[in-house]
Amino acid sequence: MHYDVAMRHQQALDPSALTTIAATLHAIGAAVTDCHNAGKDSATDAAVILLTRHLGTVCAGEADDIALRRACMDQIAEIRRHPVLRTLAYRGVSNDEAAKRVFHAEARTAMRRLAEALELDAGSYDIRSTKGGPAVSGEITLHGEEVWVQLSLGAFGPDNEVVFRQVRGRGDHYGARNHWASVNELLAPDRFASRLRRELRLTASATQPTRLFA
Repeated sequence: MHYDVAMRHQQALDPSALTTIAATLHAIGAAVTDCHNAGKDSATDAAVILLTRHLGTVCAGEADDIALRRACMDQIAEIRRHPVLRTLAYRGVSNDEAAKRVFHAEARTAMRRLAEALELDAGSYDIRSTKGGPAVSGEITLHGEEVWVQLSLGAFGPDNEVVFRQVRGRGDHYGARNHWASVNELLAPDRFASRLRRELRLTASATQPTRLFA
């Protein structure tokens, strides 16, 4: 059943209470929903158009485009200096599905960069992502012919988020003794690769097809 309400029209005629971007965006979103419920086209609805124009008025007092673009570039640089993987590792991702999804995606990227730093041949390693239950971070694993590296949170505390060991092929899931590293080391792949080569006495990689597991 379609129905319409007057609220969006009233707000559009007198938007003086909408003084922030968040409040105006909320009003626009609600107006679009009202149009949908009423079976009307939000793209031509007078109230939606007026509210959208009001958003421009609210934003008019902000800095000019050049300053805003500079601020965006500064934020990008700041994010690159402080990778989200490090932030998520410190704050944890348990019981936060959205954060956990980003954590696993960023961790798989970090493992691929590590494999490149180790100069592993394409196809000589697997990257596995096991999310586990909602109360745990799950594990992201790089498994090569000689090296096994896994990232997970919580079990061994801060600065021990990464465990690595030497293995004898991708069928070896136990390998030699464990070594530990922090997520910060994983985020510096060239330096970490040097440590892996030194401590695990790595030699060469194999050439089987790469398999990525989600």
